[in-house]
Amino acid sequence: MVYKNFSFLLQFRAMKFSKWILVAILTVAGGICHADELPAETAVAPAQSQPYWQSIAQEVLINALSLTGVKYKYGGISPETGFDCSGFVRYVFQQASNLTLPHGARAISQLGQAITVDQLQPGDLVFFNTLKSAFSHVGIYIGDNRFIHAPTSGGGVHVVNMKDDYWAKRFNGARRVAQPSTQQPAEVSAE
Repeated sequence: MVYKNFSFLLQFRAMKFSKWILVAILTVAGGICHADELPAETAVAPAQSQPYWQSIAQEVLINALSLTGVKYKYGGISPETGFDCSGFVRYVFQQASNLTLPHGARAISQLGQAITVDQLQPGDLVFFNTLKSAFSHVGIYIGDNRFIHAPTSGGGVHVVNMKDDYWAKRFNGARRVAQPSTQQPAEVSAE
């Protein structure tokens, strides 16, 4: 994606994100540079020529990571009041891609296409059994076996590793709610 200035990078640096989060963002964004400063064979394509899913994934990650630290609140649906896990995912997708998702991890788990762990890409949804009930928790995959979520404890929205024992034992599956297409859907429906 082509950026005309570095304010995006400076905002994330000011938030003191760790190096791996910044690397994940830059990887998905395709780098931050001016296309006219690169040799022709390495020029970055303009944003409008980017596949639909890649542009959604970028916006989802940027929006999700910008909410790091927002407190947990049961039933919460906004950064001002706090988020629960599904409220966080729903808010991020609405802001980033104008996709309207239902509230509730189980309801969200019925959307889009089921994918395997090997197929995970940044922006996909990951589901866990945290309440002795399948699909009771949802987060957004950011790459490198990590996902961002709004847990009931732990200081608000943050990134964790899916391979940590707690999460690995509770993994229920993953879904991709937006598919590559030529037009942007206003709403995602159940299969």
